[in-house]
Amino acid sequence: MTFEKVRGMIAEQLQVSAESITPETRLVEDLKADSANVMVMILELETQFGIEVEDEVILNLKTVGDVVKYIDSHQ
Repeated sequence: MTFEKVRGMIAEQLQVSAESITPETRLVEDLKADSANVMVMILELETQFGIEVEDEVILNLKTVGDVVKYIDSHQ
């Protein structure tokens, strides 16, 4: 559930195919997200899921799966 929502948001923002995104997909290396992309994604996730992502945590969110786990553990 969370994964599908996150995958759709990332696919839309980075204009990539949602089917190409798996939990193991790396945000920077595989999806070519830059720091601005990541910040926009974090802001959208905070709004969508009603959570707050601390700045120091952002650097540890390397894969789509990391993002999903963080959201699931902070809702």
